[in-house]
Amino acid sequence: MGAIEERALIESAWKSAQQAYAPYSRFQVGAALATSGGKVYTGCNVENASYGLTICAERTAAFKAVSEGERDFELLAICVPGGAPPCGACRQVLHEFTPGLLIVTVDEQKSVTGKHRLSELLPVAFNTTSLDI
Repeated sequence: MGAIEERALIESAWKSAQQAYAPYSRFQVGAALATSGGKVYTGCNVENASYGLTICAERTAAFKAVSEGERDFELLAICVPGGAPPCGACRQVLHEFTPGLLIVTVDEQKSVTGKHRLSELLPVAFNTTSLDI
């Protein structure tokens, strides 16, 4: 994906962050996930008073893509305060589909704070070989 497409994905992630439902943490996160087929799925975090039921933006985007039949992801842009990388749960969910996924993190001003392969962020993931007994 070129610089222009990456910028468009970042813009989509930023717009998604504006839709976040984060009344408890005020930590609004947006994600935009590009598939190898060129489709883009967005997501935002949705909090719940029962905190364990909260879902992250990254998993929202991934679940939307999977529910539409997509399984091969190319690039994920995340707009998050401070430009933090995805949490462990999101890393594990994304690893299920694309262990080498490129992840671009941006802060609330849309400044790139990092570019990492998912395999760098989750070097020893739980996977199908972990299920072999």
